[in-house]
Amino acid sequence: MKKFEAEKYTYRIAWSEEDNAQVARCLEFPSLAAHGSTSRAALSEIQSVVSATIDWLAEEKEKIPEPLGLHQFKGSISLRIPPEVHRDLVVRSREEGVSLNKFILSKLYRA
Repeated sequence: MKKFEAEKYTYRIAWSEEDNAQVARCLEFPSLAAHGSTSRAALSEIQSVVSATIDWLAEEKEKIPEPLGLHQFKGSISLRIPPEVHRDLVVRSREEGVSLNKFILSKLYRA
């Protein structure tokens, strides 16, 4: 079983008015959260929680989530949509003179 380092996971920190603190979360462990008076303190706390969770999962021989940054993505997804939506997307992509793939990508990702 592969064990990962807490620093390799993906973290998000946001202010919580309700908690009057910065709240840090780990995307790979969505049930975990930690508070801090600053972003840096919240990050340090969540990394400690993630590290302890990884150790516990390893002891219990449970699956440890792979960090998103280490995952190899294929670059393709499968999406089920109603036939009428599919038709509408094809029509709209043709109106714009692009492939269906390029049309959908342009709607999903705006850099």
